[in-house]
Formats: sequence, C-alpha cells, structure tokens
Amino acid sequence: QVQLVESGGGLVQAGGSLRLSCAASGLSFDSHCMGWFRQAPGKEQEFVAAITWSASAIDYADSVKGRFAISRDNTKNMVSLEMNSLKPEDTAVYFCAASTWGLPQRAYHYEYWGQGTQVTVSS
Repeated sequence: QVQLVESGGGLVQAGGSLRLSCAASGLSFDSHCMGWFRQAPGKEQEFVAAITWSASAIDYADSVKGRFAISRDNTKNMVSLEMNSLKPEDTAVYFCAASTWGLPQRAYHYEYWGQGTQVTVSS
C-alpha cells in the first residue's frame, strides 16, 4: 500500500532552520505532484508548498515564500522541505501528500497523506 513517512521535525528557536523529509513507497512517485501542508492547534490545515512530478514548477504559500524551499529526488522517492528563518507562527504538524493533479493547493486534490511530523518554534 501507499506510505508517506515524514521525518525531521523537532524543536527549534526562532530564526533557526529545519529540514523535513518525506519518504514515499507503494506509488509511482515520479507521476505525482508532492505537497506539504501544516496544521497548527485550533487552526485549519493550510497549504505550504508543492512541486510537480518533474520539479518543473513549484508553488509556495505567501507566508513561507523566501524562507522555505521544496525539492524532490525521484531516484530516492523523497521530497524535502528546507525551512529557514523559522517563526513561532510556523509551529504546526507538517504533512506531506501526493497528488495526481498538476500543482494543487487544495488538500482535497491530494490522494495520499503521511502521518505528520511536529515542528515547534520557540520565541
């Protein structure tokens, strides 16, 4: 079956950096757009970033542009999210997801989801 397993979360001070990774199995990885979403306590899930199957196009939420970078390695079935200049408001559970759509921002366009990894940014 399809599995998406996130790793790399943790506790970091404001201004610091973290790199999240997502290992995919059980799907044709290079046929899927990969995305990152996050959900903070008491808030709705929100789009963070997405990358097309070929990495020819990338999209970011305005709140993370210039600070986060998404990348993928189709030879390793991995997608990563490099997070720099972290802020307390970036605190959330981060999820990776896979979609057969082009480069969607809406969660309902993603067919497969990981279990999430916690990112906590202290002030």
